[in-house]
Amino acid sequence: MQRLAVGLRRQGSVGFVPTMGALHAGHIALVRRAVELCDRVVVSIFVNPTQFGPAEDFRRYPRRLRHDLRLLSGAGCDVVFCPDVRGMYPDGYATFVEVERLTQHLCGARRPGHFRGVATVVAKLLNIVRPDVTVFGQKDAQQVQVIRRMVRDLSFPVRVVVVPTVREADGLAMSSRNAYLSPEERKQATVLYRGLVLARHMVRSGERDAARIRAAVRRLVEGETSGRVDYIELVDAEELKPRSRLEGRVLVALAVWFRRARLIDNMTIRVGVGRSESCESRRRRQSQSV
Repeated sequence: MQRLAVGLRRQGSVGFVPTMGALHAGHIALVRRAVELCDRVVVSIFVNPTQFGPAEDFRRYPRRLRHDLRLLSGAGCDVVFCPDVRGMYPDGYATFVEVERLTQHLCGARRPGHFRGVATVVAKLLNIVRPDVTVFGQKDAQQVQVIRRMVRDLSFPVRVVVVPTVREADGLAMSSRNAYLSPEERKQATVLYRGLVLARHMVRSGERDAARIRAAVRRLVEGETSGRVDYIELVDAEELKPRSRLEGRVLVALAVWFRRARLIDNMTIRVGVGRSESCESRRRRQSQSV
């Protein structure tokens, strides 16, 4: 892949989309954005063991390589990179990347070591592919901030582009883990997006107390579904620090368990003196980049 990357760069700019496979329309939106921005596009498919905890779903995470290759063949992807675990983490591997502070809350607090694994594998993939642009989805908002900070702090010569969350018609964010849901759980899972919409409505109506918004969203989730709340948080959209009183750009994020499926979703809201404005609606028209 490193040798191939040298040749790709001679042909023009290179875009890169790292994935764990089990691709869906959300992933394809990332690939198509990379195609718009770059002359050549590489997609990696690698279920990264270092970002899974001991009791998490590494072994049963969906792996559908043939399905993924069919999707990518029609999306403008030039190269699919599918390393194995031994290739990425050879015997004696002992080096990891850790981004501090940004990983203290949200999923970082619930999944110890997760973002250490994410930052490490993305750093390795960027060094292997050497892209000009790498594309991520806003659904994984904390991951986006961690990668941005790593790229900045370690001086990676790559631009990070963020694509808005792709949703089903009923609002459910597309995710490979949606495959774990039963038909009834699939119906109930729309509560994540409805909870975000409720939070946005409360902010637009003048509510600035984060605790009241969290409580209202929790009542919605627990009152209408069998889901178990992992967290509901309102944090600063850049530093991911919890907010008690809302101002500026606020990330509303939540994680809910439906038996074996842990689903996450988020929405960024700009809180002003007057009416607040959802940043997600603007991102549908223009991808965010640094």
